[in-house]
Amino acid sequence: MKAIFVKEPKSLEIVDLPEPVVKAGEVLVRVRAAGICGSDMHIYHGTNPLAKYPRVIGHEFAGEVVAVGGGVNSPKIGDHVAVDPVTACGACYPCSIGRPNVCTKLEVFGVHRDGGMAEFVAVPSRNAHIAPKDWPFEKLVMTEPFSIAANTLSRSECTSRDLVLVMGAGPIGLTILMGAKLLGARVAVADILDSRLKVAKDLGAELAINSKNQDLEREMNKWTDGVGVPLVIDAVCIPELFAQLLRIASPAGRVAHLSFSEKPTMISSLEVTKKELAIIGSRLNCNMFPRVIDWFGKGLEPEKLVSHKFSFTEVVAAFRLIEEKPLETCKVLLTF
Repeated sequence: MKAIFVKEPKSLEIVDLPEPVVKAGEVLVRVRAAGICGSDMHIYHGTNPLAKYPRVIGHEFAGEVVAVGGGVNSPKIGDHVAVDPVTACGACYPCSIGRPNVCTKLEVFGVHRDGGMAEFVAVPSRNAHIAPKDWPFEKLVMTEPFSIAANTLSRSECTSRDLVLVMGAGPIGLTILMGAKLLGARVAVADILDSRLKVAKDLGAELAINSKNQDLEREMNKWTDGVGVPLVIDAVCIPELFAQLLRIASPAGRVAHLSFSEKPTMISSLEVTKKELAIIGSRLNCNMFPRVIDWFGKGLEPEKLVSHKFSFTEVVAAFRLIEEKPLETCKVLLTF
């Protein structure tokens, strides 16, 4: 089978590998679509500290079940599935309290083990989530990016009562915007690129603020009548901005953070204590695929974020486009 392989940083190629042999408890997925994520770009560049080389990359993938291992009752051969890339031990403390996405032995397809940018992938049956067969694979593959949004919104307890500020109008910020809107929240989005802010506005953002040209704190003060924002979600993850987000948050507010930066940030504990703020980390997703598939069934349109599609044989060109013309891309997909 053909697979997209990063032997070492800056080495991206299509290679021939043996087709996986499905084991008990697994299903074999014929991959039909895969998404290129920022973390794939980091693995290619050698800037993902969690990645192991050499690696078949790809943690956003969907396809059709073509074989099942012993003991598997669902899914069945012929089912169309989105694959949750998170695997966990099931026995450690996080797993025991229902938080497998931060398992002490966590592995993610495409990062710690070979992933979904291949013609065939064997995955645990519990990781393969069935969706309607009339959905295009280009829609189904968007389940994983939206699972990041679903996890963040669940962890931060977003409801229809909330005013939400989303920092960053890249792909993850936009999935959070769309998810929060589906939950009934009012959403403002901040970025420094007008082209991205236009997309956010088109997707339903009540406010789209260019924080390079506008005073973000003043705009949020006006939007909330001086109360502050109940829920601030940091999808831009610049450490120097984090202190400002605490100032923007309302008393009893929540600040959700998605960054993996090791760079420290200076914050005032006074802001945290006097407002009794909750600072929430969110990583990957915690069994959110069924929720996202339900979102899609209720009318959320993930295809709106797909800017480009390439055959997997054109992966080098796809990576080059993302690197050279980032303002022209949102979600870039590969078809298999």
